[in-house]
Amino acid sequence: MSDDNRTLPYPEPDAEHPTLVLPDAGTEVGALGAPRRRQRWPWVVLIVVVVLAGLVVAAEFVARAILPGIVRSLVVDQLDLPADQQLDVEADGILLPQLIGGRLDSLHLSTDAVTLEGITGAVDVTATGVPLRGGDLTSASGTIRIDEDQFTSLLATTDLPVDTVALDAPNATVSGSITVLGLAVPISLTLTPGAIEGDLELTPVSLSVGGIEIDASQVGSNLGSIGADLTQPQRICIADQLPAGLTLTGLEIDGSVAVIDIDVDGAIVTDESLLEKGSCPTR
Repeated sequence: MSDDNRTLPYPEPDAEHPTLVLPDAGTEVGALGAPRRRQRWPWVVLIVVVVLAGLVVAAEFVARAILPGIVRSLVVDQLDLPADQQLDVEADGILLPQLIGGRLDSLHLSTDAVTLEGITGAVDVTATGVPLRGGDLTSASGTIRIDEDQFTSLLATTDLPVDTVALDAPNATVSGSITVLGLAVPISLTLTPGAIEGDLELTPVSLSVGGIEIDASQVGSNLGSIGADLTQPQRICIADQLPAGLTLTGLEIDGSVAVIDIDVDGAIVTDESLLEKGSCPTR
């Protein structure tokens, strides 16, 4: 083999050919060639945000667990209700901002049976703008559902001949008796209930005497002025049977239950007189 194709030896390492060292995967090379660790602060911020979010969610759950009991205790105490009074409380929206602001946007209260000034029924009320540090409600309204016995009590102070009341939507039928020529005459009057300017309104539909239905035009000739009055719409004040802070805004028969729509004075939480019975004009 010829020496013209011999292998040349590798050059010896020296200062002119320094060996380069590759940086680690976890480091970066700075402007002057020095290794630099990767910044981890975004991960730290993310972890902090997640932890804070968890705390906020936990605080919201705690607030929702505690608030109903507090509200229930206040309502039971203020209305002088039995200690074991059943009362469901539900607040709308996210609570924490509302608690910090000192006012609840909306608060829903309901119970299957409660007695207010002698009237017992199922109550469902929604209040808005509920102050947590004292003050009046922005507004409140709801319904009271009462049965036939309670509706009978509601009409007990009227001039109607009411011994019993039967509810059959959309009407109520009152039964009793009137005195004609010294004799007790049994009558049954079917009416459609409603509300007008805070009063109960009863519009006659039919009238029967002794089980026989008679025409409205014949009532006057058969029963005199008393009978004639029964065929006219009846406007009855029931404010003296409800707390003064409640105003009747509507009434209808739903099946065998009377549903009373009410408007609640926002000052009822600060003015104790509004929890007492209202009054009707002197006749």
